[in-house]
Amino acid sequence: MNTHRTLPERLKDEITLKNHIKEVETRLLADTTKREATALLEKLESLADQIDHAHNLESLILFVNEDIAKFTRLPIQVSDRVMIDSSFSTRDLVRAMHSESNYYILVLNQDKVRLVEALNDRLVTEFKSPFPIENTLFFGKNKTQFDVASKKRSLMAEFFNQVDKEVNAIRKENPLPVLIVTVEENYHEYLKIADEKESIFTSFLNNSRIEEIDHVIVTEAWGIVEAHNIAKNVARKAELLKAVTENKFLSDTNEIRRAITEGRIQTLFIEKGLFQPAVMEDDEIRYVKEEDRTKTDVIDDIYDELIDLNMSFGGDVVFLPKGELSKFNGFGAITRY
Repeated sequence: MNTHRTLPERLKDEITLKNHIKEVETRLLADTTKREATALLEKLESLADQIDHAHNLESLILFVNEDIAKFTRLPIQVSDRVMIDSSFSTRDLVRAMHSESNYYILVLNQDKVRLVEALNDRLVTEFKSPFPIENTLFFGKNKTQFDVASKKRSLMAEFFNQVDKEVNAIRKENPLPVLIVTVEENYHEYLKIADEKESIFTSFLNNSRIEEIDHVIVTEAWGIVEAHNIAKNVARKAELLKAVTENKFLSDTNEIRRAITEGRIQTLFIEKGLFQPAVMEDDEIRYVKEEDRTKTDVIDDIYDELIDLNMSFGGDVVFLPKGELSKFNGFGAITRY
């Protein structure tokens, strides 16, 4: 369900959630026994009671079965819906991971460092602990010693190393790429000491923005990240076109499903915003109309199922802008061989 960060809109989120739970109750009682429905509803209501809506982002997802009761917040908009199925619908999580750009912005200078999390061109949060980090190494030092260039570089490297350790501690919990905002000299000096260079964008926002408002920093940083994404999509689409010429491409959904189960699919390609309800009949996928999505035995989104299945076999997925795969009806796959 979509949620709200601010008042007064946020006050509606708890009511919306209760309405969704009421829909769950109605559908469970229609599809399963009262005993099973009651057990699941009790877990769902208990989970809902744990949610502090004051911390809501753009959306909220609840997962409940006999063994699991968890919720997660996402900084993206979703389609409000109730899903009852034999497996969890992870479409929004997977699409957020692959089609949205979630990243850190390290605002760096030699005196102070800030860390911001962003999603596309939107601010998610600015870290308040342990950031901002002040550089105390330059202070209390002998002035003559400080003026020696080699000593200054050593102290700067030591400070940047402390910062890098704190960044990686946060990345351990949420391993996102890092875009650095700083002057060119600092960028190259930071790369020298960085423990996880592969996580840092090869481009940087070249300016000192240490006192800039976080929203403004995110807006300018997004220009670099978006250009990086466009270049990456061009490269991935080139892989697809090469596979077509080499006869290593499939576009029929049933052929793709069979190839996934045989471990033959490397990469799925799908247009953003493409969803398709379906049913399985005689081990074949059959598309159904949108209005049949909530019926018993209907798979809410067959592409979500295939993406999840392919990832379990070690494959990956690429989300391309709408229209990029129009000649393949928005969906296709590259085979390993």
